[in-house]
Amino acid sequence: MRALITTLATLALMSGPALAQDTDTKWQPEPYVKLDHPDWAKDAVLYQINTRQFTPEGTFAAAKKELDRLDALGVDILWLMPIHPIGKTNRKGSLGSPYSVKDYYGVNPEFGTLDDLKSFVDAAHERDMHVILDWVANHTAWDNPLVTEHPDWYETDWDGDFMPTRWWDWSDIIDLDYSSPEVREYMAGALRYWVEEAGIDGYRADVAGYVPLDFWETVRAELDTIKPVFMLAEFDQRDVHARAFDASYAWDWKNTMQAIAEGEAGANAFFGYYAETDGAWPHDAYRMTYTSNHDQNAWDGAAPDIYGDAYEAAIVLSFVGEGLPLIYNGQEAGNTKELEFFEKDPIAWRDSPVGDLFKSLIELKTETSALHNGAAGARMVPVVNTAPDAVLSFTRFDSNGGVFAVLNLSPERQTVRFTDGPYAGAYTEYFSGKPLTIDAKTALDLPAWSYRVFTKQGG
Repeated sequence: MRALITTLATLALMSGPALAQDTDTKWQPEPYVKLDHPDWAKDAVLYQINTRQFTPEGTFAAAKKELDRLDALGVDILWLMPIHPIGKTNRKGSLGSPYSVKDYYGVNPEFGTLDDLKSFVDAAHERDMHVILDWVANHTAWDNPLVTEHPDWYETDWDGDFMPTRWWDWSDIIDLDYSSPEVREYMAGALRYWVEEAGIDGYRADVAGYVPLDFWETVRAELDTIKPVFMLAEFDQRDVHARAFDASYAWDWKNTMQAIAEGEAGANAFFGYYAETDGAWPHDAYRMTYTSNHDQNAWDGAAPDIYGDAYEAAIVLSFVGEGLPLIYNGQEAGNTKELEFFEKDPIAWRDSPVGDLFKSLIELKTETSALHNGAAGARMVPVVNTAPDAVLSFTRFDSNGGVFAVLNLSPERQTVRFTDGPYAGAYTEYFSGKPLTIDAKTALDLPAWSYRVFTKQGG
């Protein structure tokens, strides 16, 4: 009897792997991100250029003269705000919004000519930088020729009139109707044009989530047949990453950092954001972390240094935490003025310690593979400290080494020890160059809003 039981048990064990083999294909996980990121994007830092305000001249030719400076800063992908002619009907301000597009195949004469744009792109490529255009697919200006040539391409409101995007104060634009195949074909052709004609390397899609995702997925596949492109969605949703976009906006990151800076939350408010990034988002999705951009360079009419003493810590976290960092033009000059949107308002360029900080962080990101974007980099691993409501601490390591970051995100001095996590070891403090061995007995003194980033080579 015992022999029979043993035999049956043996057969059961043998049948287990066989059954598992039958279900291997069904249960084999697949990568969520199906697209291939361009190789040049995997350690990239974004830099947004508001052409109108970037130079006193506000032209592509003048911006081209600044490329050596941007190259020295270390940025990789230059995002040009919309370059198209701006509508005049219902225009806001004297110059209008660049997001009110009158001609998808034209260049705003305020900025120069098509040849000027091509020259800018060519010069950026010579410096191993890439250029993406801000693309407004959701809506056009009221006086775009498409309005009279193809009125059926537009959405209408309850009264049958052309319709600005609902709920927003966007009275200078009207929405296209993406239930029309002709709209999709036209827009895809315009997107292909700039890649083929001007050498553009991709797009930042304005209000990307307001345009059907299947359109973006089809367009991305077409553009990649021309050359590898980089696509940034102004949207905060993981679905866009599967087949359409390399990167999306980390609005929750920015909102959390703002709440902390304004004293409405503590460092542990980031736990939810990073837990979601780790558990709900694919590792190879690039979530863009930023402290400023063209429509969020101030709150409540205040200057962009509303972060106050938290500003530098916020910048550091945007680089050493998971995410694709963005610099908005003028940040590196310590700009403290909200730039006008519908009028000329040139950036006041000057040397600033913030510029030095950006340059150091870009060097660290480039040289440290663990800090690269998406799956090319390492996950953040939390390190538990004795003041979790005030201090955020984590490591990012791969086989080449990495960083241990400790940030005091509070207005009070903190002294912390570490109680759990892969933190122990011999480090070099990145900004001071000083060596330090950290273990369970180590107590770090952290002034208000200070940060310390420790580097280590090897796994």
